[in-house]
Amino acid sequence: MKIHNQFKDEVTTAVRGALREMDAPDIAFVTEVPDNADLAVPCFTMSKELKMPPKNIAEKIAENIKPTGLITAVSAMNGYLNFTIDQKILITDTLNDIIESGDGYGSLPYNGKKINLEHTSTNPTGPIHVGRARNPVIGDTLARCLVRCGYEVTTEYYVNDVGKQVVILTWGVNNLPKESVVEEERDKTDHKLVAYYRLANKMMEEDPVVQEQISEMLRKFEAGDQNVISHVRETAEEMLEGLKETLEQINVTLDRYTWESDFIADGTARKVVEELKKSEYAGQTEDGSWYLDLKDFGIQGKNTKFTFTRADGTTLYTTRDLAYHLNKFKRCDIAIDVLGEDQKLGSKQLCSALEILGCDKKPEPMFYSFVALPEGKMSTRRGVVVYLDDLIDEAVDRAYEEIRKRRSDIPEDKMKDIARSVGIGAVRYNIIRVHPDKQFVFKWDEALNFDGNSGPYLQYVHARACSMLKKAGEYKHDTDASKLTDELEINLVKALSKFENITRLAGEEKRIHMLPAYGHEVSVAFNQFYANVPVLSAGDSRDARLTLVECTRTVLKNILTCLGMESPEEM
Repeated sequence: MKIHNQFKDEVTTAVRGALREMDAPDIAFVTEVPDNADLAVPCFTMSKELKMPPKNIAEKIAENIKPTGLITAVSAMNGYLNFTIDQKILITDTLNDIIESGDGYGSLPYNGKKINLEHTSTNPTGPIHVGRARNPVIGDTLARCLVRCGYEVTTEYYVNDVGKQVVILTWGVNNLPKESVVEEERDKTDHKLVAYYRLANKMMEEDPVVQEQISEMLRKFEAGDQNVISHVRETAEEMLEGLKETLEQINVTLDRYTWESDFIADGTARKVVEELKKSEYAGQTEDGSWYLDLKDFGIQGKNTKFTFTRADGTTLYTTRDLAYHLNKFKRCDIAIDVLGEDQKLGSKQLCSALEILGCDKKPEPMFYSFVALPEGKMSTRRGVVVYLDDLIDEAVDRAYEEIRKRRSDIPEDKMKDIARSVGIGAVRYNIIRVHPDKQFVFKWDEALNFDGNSGPYLQYVHARACSMLKKAGEYKHDTDASKLTDELEINLVKALSKFENITRLAGEEKRIHMLPAYGHEVSVAFNQFYANVPVLSAGDSRDARLTLVECTRTVLKNILTCLGMESPEEM
């Protein structure tokens, strides 16, 4: 990775020197990594100041640069300056870097900054459904990338144990006889409890007495009744254990769980209310509820009123969310919230309210569109839903059938282990490969394709590299670039050398969809090398090519780790 930084510095120096020759030393420019060059400088932003077309600027700068050091060639093409790096130095330095760094290859040193990354935070009233499956996978993958970018990352789940839904669930658990509830077949806590929620919700809608009982529980909770708070917390904790099991199935664990009710119990939500009431933007409706008028903060129409207390003075989720963020800011330098696309307005209102409170920090939201299945949309309230647990089971079952077709020579228990690794990896990869902003339909033929842009393909290529190294036996590390001159070898090394840059873009710029694309790029480059370049019978080049295979295996494993996937050595 040092070689790329050095190359970038040399390109930057060369371009600045050429601009000085053109009497334009202060023009800003950027570098990027295109498909057709090792590094490029787009000249379009220089056009206005230099009063020349980008094509002419690129040609003029290219004339003023003589290849030296790591730069072996420079050319102009369609408004871009394209630079070529010294391939021998690139090969030797990249392979040595991978060998020395191992699992740490592609990681940046600790930068001293703390990030709080909140994700998942699904209401503890039922199992996680497929529509929300993107949240934990995106959050966990981003956290893994940010750790590699040098940050100290704490992942956090904000448990919404306050409000009508969780009170309905608690009322159902405490009041409905077991025989009256049609439980889910799955023997798992969250699946059993959601049946109580559904029936209690139905009864509340149909029976005024039940509705009043639930409303009374809610009032007591808000008033700080410890008996009610204790019962609700107990039910939420029980539900949360089931949710944690689901998350662990897809290799997601969180560092911290923060409970919404804590901000009522410790009085911080009430302090937020008192501070907001003092604001010039605060107002009160005829029924007594308090709100902020946010029209001066770019929020228009009916959404300008941000209500922060009910008519009876009790706090809302929005108020407690403010208290929660103020708490988070004390514990981190950067706060990131992974949120569904339906939370865009709420996030903007939250940031406006934080500004009114005089807070100089704002959370960085990362929005995602929901997952859909070909069958259509999902709803937890009516029980018309496909759960993430169901998706995981089906993924593992389908992976097992695919592996059984291909491998009849391995024991049943090993086949099942591989199927679990492949099935769960397929789910995670397929979710991450699509840009979070884009809606996508989860399709099995894409997720479990062993030959295309998929998790199984990436894992299969890793297993292939492991198999070759196992078959090779002993060899010595050899990074002599003169023994790796085939175009397919050079292309593979170039792909391996990009890992740090991809990790940085995936983490710091939150472009995690680039990870699967990069994994696919490395896999394709390795398979082309594997199919066309002899390794075990390569004579003097044998050790160098085996070193290249080992380095590829290391990078593939690191990519899989970032994606939260296992790295099977056999498939």
